[in-house]
Amino acid sequence: MFTGIIEEVGRLRRAESRGETMVLTVEAAKVLEDVKSGDSIAVNGVCLTVTDFDRHAFKADVMPETYRRTNLSSLRPGSRLNLERAMPAGGRFGGHIVQGHVDGVGLIRSLRRDQNAVVFDIGPADRALMRYIIPKGSIAVDGISLTVVEADEARFTVSIIPHTLSQTNLSDKRPGDTVNLETDIIAKYVERLVGGERAAANGGGGKAGVLEALLAENGFLPS
Repeated sequence: MFTGIIEEVGRLRRAESRGETMVLTVEAAKVLEDVKSGDSIAVNGVCLTVTDFDRHAFKADVMPETYRRTNLSSLRPGSRLNLERAMPAGGRFGGHIVQGHVDGVGLIRSLRRDQNAVVFDIGPADRALMRYIIPKGSIAVDGISLTVVEADEARFTVSIIPHTLSQTNLSDKRPGDTVNLETDIIAKYVERLVGGERAAANGGGGKAGVLEALLAENGFLPS
């Protein structure tokens, strides 16, 4: 598990592709301090397994599912990459629950200044993801834990402070670029649980389950 707090920005040394698989060689420093083969490192928000490493870089395999669902296939040598090691059991929880399991990519529609911040307007390629994205909720954008400012059925915005711009690869992004998106895991579990209770109730002719009733009572669902 990760928290979406980027530890350093690495650089892609090499991307070896064969069909819809890749082997990435990523130059880094901080995330290599205690690295071991088999460790997990989030690369632009994608949880990858270290297969080999030396003092200056590590290698990781990209399987077809990851190749198809993320923007890793568009990386080129020299691309700057957000890197985060898996959260230690006794570490600080500075962001939100990030699994490194990317839901899909988003297109940066526009950027605009808002005094000291830069507002990114992002549209998911799969609009179905918007049901998990709510104002003041959490989302991981290229592995960065961010707070949603606005959201509608097709796009959302996030406001980026100067520190985040300087410590991540968002400073490289321009309208038309893509980013990896991971929505809030809690929303997905709640949807699955409520859906299961509804199916059970409808199949047995019973009433809505306890979880659905509780959510409706507290304003999360129509009563």
